Amino acid sequence: MFAVIKTGGKQYKVAEGDLLTIEKLDGQAGDAVVFDEVLMLGGDAGVTTGEPAIKGAQVTAEIVENGRGAKIIIFKKRRRQNYRRKNGHRQWFSKVKIAEILAPGQSAKKAAAKKAAPKADAAPAEKPAAKTGAAPKAAPAKKAAPKAAAAKKAAPKAAAKPKAAAKPAAKKAAPKKAAPKKEG
Repeated sequence: MFAVIKTGGKQYKVAEGDLLTIEKLDGQAGDAVVFDEVLMLGGDAGVTTGEPAIKGAQVTAEIVENGRGAKIIIFKKRRRQNYRRKNGHRQWFSKVKIAEILAPGQSAKKAAAKKAAPKADAAPAEKPAAKTGAAPKAAPAKKAAPKAAAAKKAAPKAAAKPKAAAKPAAKKAAPKKAAPKKEG
C-alpha cells in the first residue's frame, strides 16, 4: 500500500518502512508524527483520491533524526562595480520512517503493537549488560596498552631497513660567459 502525503508545502509518495527526508518538524528523535493530509491512497483494492485530501486517512511515522543539510553558497556580484556578497545557508530537515498507512475507518493497532514489543525486549537486555559490563571492560583496556607498545617497537625496525638508492642530484649547467664586446 502507498500514499501521497503533503507536508512542508511539498508532496511525497510513501510506503510503509520508507525513510524520508522532509522539512523540519517539531519534536525529537523517536517521537511519533501523524500526517493527516493524505492526498491519495493506493493498494490492492485500487486507488482512492481526495478532494483535496482524504478525510479520515492518516500516515503515522517516527522521527529518526533532525539535522541540517549541506551548505549552499549564495554569491552575488556586479561586474566592474567592486560589489561582491557571499552568503551560505544550511536548511533544517527531519528524517522520518513511515510506520503505518491507515485508510479511513482503520485503527492504529499495528503501530501500537510494534512499539510495545521493542520496549519490552530492550529494557531487560540493557540491565544485565550494565551490571556485568563494568568489571570486564577495565581488564581488556590494560591488555590493549602492551599491544600498542609492541606496535610502537615494530615501527623502528621498519625504519632501520636500508633505503633504496637515491637518485644522484642533477648536474647544473655551467653559466655561460658573456661574449667580449667588439670595439670599433
